[in-house]
Amino acid sequence: MSHTRQSLEQILQKQVDNLSLTLQPFTVVKYQYVARYFVAYLRENFPEVRRLSQLRRDPHMLGWFRWLCELRPPIGNHTREQRLLCLRRLLDDLAFQGHPVQPGLILREDFPTRPEYLPRALSPEDDQRLQEELRRADTLYSNALLLTRVTGIRIGECIHLSVDCLRHAGPEQWALHVPLGKLHTERLVPLDSEGLRLLARIQELRALASSARLAKSGGFLLPRVGGRFALFQTLREALAAFAKRAGCADSLPISPHRLRHTWASEMIRCGISLLALKELMGHKDIRMTLRYIKVTQPDLQREFYRARHNTAQPYSIPSLSIPTAAADLPGIRQALAATRHLLEMYRRQLSDDKTRRRLQRLDRRLLNADQQLQHIATGEK
Repeated sequence: MSHTRQSLEQILQKQVDNLSLTLQPFTVVKYQYVARYFVAYLRENFPEVRRLSQLRRDPHMLGWFRWLCELRPPIGNHTREQRLLCLRRLLDDLAFQGHPVQPGLILREDFPTRPEYLPRALSPEDDQRLQEELRRADTLYSNALLLTRVTGIRIGECIHLSVDCLRHAGPEQWALHVPLGKLHTERLVPLDSEGLRLLARIQELRALASSARLAKSGGFLLPRVGGRFALFQTLREALAAFAKRAGCADSLPISPHRLRHTWASEMIRCGISLLALKELMGHKDIRMTLRYIKVTQPDLQREFYRARHNTAQPYSIPSLSIPTAAADLPGIRQALAATRHLLEMYRRQLSDDKTRRRLQRLDRRLLNADQQLQHIATGEK
């Protein structure tokens, strides 16, 4: 069937089917939802639009934008943005394939403004209350939620953990195997004694589940009755109930993803590097990792006084502390190596780029002198 003979609904559905070959099932559901409701909107408001070539920015697309803003109950800016992104992706892909799509149907200015928000980590007090309540409950779901808190994995990744997700990483070292997920990556997340205890307890509680539930769960760690989304909703509702019983004072809803924010902020506070945190969280871009970190007022106070303490002596010039070198070629080369090492230590403390470059040039001269001495030593032999 040619492009001109296919209906708008058929073309959009076919493109969604194409996307299902590369995207996660849950993401494909979003595209299906947007395509279906966009076609329904056109049928109700512009029944004459039957072909892709008939779509115009005004009145069709602008009308849809207004319709999204006037929905009751209202949807948030993030949801509206996601629906515009999905439809734009479908239209752009169809245009690339040669379909008669008018250019400029959805523009950058059509997207709602993204609010600037702080990372949504729990306060240390609420975090402590919630963890204590999850341990006290000691159910399959409370232990699963606690496992996400102590490892920082996504709730979707927790749902997809396999029964044999524990991996031996070295002598007395263990890790949690996180399967392919949101960003099509898999990784190993180190487990401490608390993580090992939680995983063992989940295995024990899993064994107590009914044979029917286990049969439907396949090789997944968490038993399920319905599908993935049903288990996600169950864990989300369970967390809200646990937070309420714990007496958490946070005004924002405590979702599973906030446990991930809390874990990331705690890891930074404990001294982990950003690059290591990026790998542990499974991010492809360190800018995403930065969005997860919350610097609390006590953190600011500590860093401020540490910086003030160091202002009196911004640089610590190292001294050359080597034993008395022998007056021979090996002794001279040993002194040069020690000098280069101390210069590099000093250079790393400097913030002035010009001075750092001058020290690098000096180091290259010392390296050249050392190589000349090596040639002399080789010639003497």
